[in-house]
Amino acid sequence: MRENNILYEIKISYGRFTKAEKKVADFVMSSPEKVLFMSITDVADECGVAEASVYRFCRTMKVKGYQEFKMNLSFCLSEGENQDPYTKGIEITKDSPVADYILAAHISALNATRKLVEQSRIDRAVKLIHEAERIAFFGIGHSLLTAREANNRFLRITRKTSCIEDSHMQAMSASMMDERDVMIILSYSGATKDTVYVAGIAKEAGAKIVAITRYRKSPLAAYADEILLCGADESPLDGGSLGVKISQLYLVDLLFQEYFHQYKDEANENLKKTSKAVVEKLY
Repeated sequence: MRENNILYEIKISYGRFTKAEKKVADFVMSSPEKVLFMSITDVADECGVAEASVYRFCRTMKVKGYQEFKMNLSFCLSEGENQDPYTKGIEITKDSPVADYILAAHISALNATRKLVEQSRIDRAVKLIHEAERIAFFGIGHSLLTAREANNRFLRITRKTSCIEDSHMQAMSASMMDERDVMIILSYSGATKDTVYVAGIAKEAGAKIVAITRYRKSPLAAYADEILLCGADESPLDGGSLGVKISQLYLVDLLFQEYFHQYKDEANENLKKTSKAVVEKLY
């Protein structure tokens, strides 16, 4: 057994856990695969303890926090497996073309996201976008790529959008927002420190926040006026997976299409302008 096998470490450390930490340990030992796809809030709720107890459990296990704990757990569970984590859970036979199971993974992510779509939330988010004086798309790391694409999409039909990439500049921009502005912020976990920090600044400044995330209960969700959930599952070993990006882009395109159809005259006029602006660049 490897020295860094976190499940083994939990077993030999069990006697020094507090009562609350033992509840967390019991749950992790009974459902380790499930924990990989849960937020710290989800685990706390499942165990009937405070988030602080989950964090203390992780510290007792000599890791910096919950995300590092999940990473170590993921290493432990993947030991001896040769299958790509991206296609884990999808039936693969010796004769299956790679194209088939990659397609199945993407379709699964989209179907899971579609089941989480609530039209009323989409409508409220679209209304916030329409009424806003400025719209800022924010993200960190892989989610920044999706935020950039979202900005490019909406820039075709409205002049109100922006996407700032540097985290320091994001914080400064957020501090200059007010009640007339909307921040659309993307984060799979909803627990990225820079993302939550920026959301807190924007909220304090009075801005409205639309969060595109995996977890309804997360530090980011606490600041959000509207939450749009993506359904793709992602373990620590397949961070930045295309399945998550496709799920996020599905929600972005849903917002775009709803905005376009609800405010068709304005959107059509702007689309003509932006299309004409680039047509001369094409041969």
